[in-house]
Amino acid sequence: MKTPPEVTAGPAAVAPMTEFRQHRLPPAKAVKWLRHAAEQGHATARFNLGEAYYFGEGVEEDQAEAARWYRLAAEQGHAAARFNLGHAYFFGEGVEEDKAEAARWYRLAAEQGHAAARFNLGHAHYFGEGVEEDKAEAVKWYRLAAEQGHPEAQNSLGDAYYFGEGVKDDKAEAVKWYRLAAEQGDSLARFSLVVAADFGLDLEGDPAEALKWFRPAAEQDNSQARFGLGFNYDFGLGVNEDKAEAVKWYRLAAGPGHALARFSPGQAYRFGGGVEKNKAEAVKWFRLAAEQGHALARFKLGNAYALGEGLEEDQAEAAAWFRLAAQQGQAKARARMGRTPLG
Repeated sequence: MKTPPEVTAGPAAVAPMTEFRQHRLPPAKAVKWLRHAAEQGHATARFNLGEAYYFGEGVEEDQAEAARWYRLAAEQGHAAARFNLGHAYFFGEGVEEDKAEAARWYRLAAEQGHAAARFNLGHAHYFGEGVEEDKAEAVKWYRLAAEQGHPEAQNSLGDAYYFGEGVKDDKAEAVKWYRLAAEQGDSLARFSLVVAADFGLDLEGDPAEALKWFRPAAEQDNSQARFGLGFNYDFGLGVNEDKAEAVKWYRLAAGPGHALARFSPGQAYRFGGGVEKNKAEAVKWFRLAAEQGHALARFKLGNAYALGEGLEEDQAEAAAWFRLAAQQGQAKARARMGRTPLG
């Protein structure tokens, strides 16, 4: 649920299609006319010429040249150009990275009502990037963007209410904003709604209602939602218990960065839950989770080495994995180390 809000993407986030892309002229010819207008000081033409350079449409892609035209338009008060120039400074695209300068341009665009700039300025205040960290100020800008229908801002505002950061915690208000974001397809918000439902918040603790939001998030490649859907199938929460379906979702969730999702298929293969028992396959998944620091997976991998289950017995390797798990406070590993040669 609590995932750092991502900065809204760059120029592509400004509008579904810029005026530049609406021209029916061939891109190179459109750029010729845009350049003519831009050189005469037309702000929107300058912005669109920056877009052309940023996306390489009608001209060779050139982020420095894009930033130059964005700046000219931004200095004339063009809100989208100000947002794009802030993005350029935030990521160092065509200019030297400068978070403070990024925040300055985001603020100028935000004060003109640019929703994505308001969200990004909230992000800057939340994490103290280019400005002093100030959760209450972050909430102010998240709210302004959220009220304009910005889904990431709605999700972030939901987080603020859920965790009481910058605002008094209010779970019902959190669910309200999560739902608004989820209805626009925000996968993090959909996951957050499911977590809220698991704690009986607003959705009346109904796992079936939670799954309504979980499944779309899982189908959007959200690894947390995929793991959660696997968990629901594993324990029959809102659905009929189905170990095979649980393993399917655990495997889909088991990408880099999700140690628990990697550990869970190991358990399934170790005990034959929803799949045919396969100790070698179990070891493969335990190892993936163990290498990401999952304490119980480290113990299980050590145990596999100690007993020669799924791989060749190796007491020294077993001791190494038990030691790593024990250092994380894993009780079984601590107990086992007393019975295993440390080599």
